[in-house]
Amino acid sequence: MMLYPAWIVIGIIVLYLLNSIKVLREYERGVIFRLGRVLSRPKGPGLIFVFSPIDRMIRVSLRLVTMDIPPQDVITRDNVSVKVNAVVYFRVLDPQKAIIEVQDYLYATSQLAQTTLRSILGEVELDELLSEREKLNLQLQEIIDKHTDPWGIKVQLVEMKHVDLPENMVRAIARQAEAERERRAKIIHAEGEFQAADKLIKAADIISQNPQALQLRFLGTLAEVATEKNSTIIFPLPLELLKAFSYVPDKK
Repeated sequence: MMLYPAWIVIGIIVLYLLNSIKVLREYERGVIFRLGRVLSRPKGPGLIFVFSPIDRMIRVSLRLVTMDIPPQDVITRDNVSVKVNAVVYFRVLDPQKAIIEVQDYLYATSQLAQTTLRSILGEVELDELLSEREKLNLQLQEIIDKHTDPWGIKVQLVEMKHVDLPENMVRAIARQAEAERERRAKIIHAEGEFQAADKLIKAADIISQNPQALQLRFLGTLAEVATEKNSTIIFPLPLELLKAFSYVPDKK
């Protein structure tokens, strides 16, 4: 009869040990606090023992985190109000720092990204915001990564997704783009006229030095006009053309 309490104690111990077994995945680490003090290094992956209530474990994922930054109201340096949203890619490199140095590293990173986005974009003009996104993305990534480094977090990429402009600015940018296209068209047309005039001047110089070339050009124009059967054209006949075909016999 005295064996029953022993089996009960053994059963309790076995259940306690089974309950103490934890399995961490490959991308997980466990930060364990033993009597309030953190152990020397995080545990995992694989099979570990957490002896409750002496130990308390916090799971930390090492996978890449994709965090959306909600639209932020930004006033650019040239006093244009826009809404900008972005996305931040980061991962935890030191799980122990991520738990000890900051209360909630996900919330803290999100708030830091929002304030940095408003601060950096408020120092640039609208044209720079629209045309130099890669430069601004890199600047945002460097600043956020610098501030999250003490938390054991590595910010790998920051990308602005959308810039929401006021309606009047959209119309102004459209008019500016149309004016720019017209300016380029006029420049191209003027360059074509200049090149054509230069070629005509050179052709006129060549023809002036050789009158027969002018006559051949005139005959070529007649051949082109003759192809139009529905048109009647009256043109003067230059005397120089007749002289070219006249034959005066030599007097002996």
